[in-house]
Amino acid sequence: MPTARESLLEAAGAALERRPWRRVRMVEVAAAAGVSRQTLYNEFGDKEGLGAALAAHRTTLLIDGFAAQLARRRSLGGAADWILATARADRVVRAALTGCHCAGAPPIGVPPARLISELRDRAARALPHTSAIDCESAIRLAVSHLIAP
Repeated sequence: MPTARESLLEAAGAALERRPWRRVRMVEVAAAAGVSRQTLYNEFGDKEGLGAALAAHRTTLLIDGFAAQLARRRSLGGAADWILATARADRVVRAALTGCHCAGAPPIGVPPARLISELRDRAARALPHTSAIDCESAIRLAVSHLIAP
């Protein structure tokens, strides 16, 4: 059974799929998660804290998913394509990778360069015969397709 925190993050993500972050209401998130507003505020403090936690959660899922793609595919190109598809489907991931918050995502606490560096490092460890420069280039190329398809 998911914890209250997990349920709240899931509810916040679902609300974000329906409307921009500025229109997501805390009362709606609490109700969808089946907890009181007080529980929501105890867990995250305020809407900014909820947004930061959602962004951290989604970027962690991105990094872990990318590592899993690398392990399964053993291909940088396929894993970079997965990043592109994931970011197109998730405005939080898209904002985290591009730094553009015009898509209605909550503020992202991690600069895109740091996220790209983490992805590059994961790729370089998973594919030891591929240079870090090649790994970063493939990731940045995928991100560039988000900005200018």
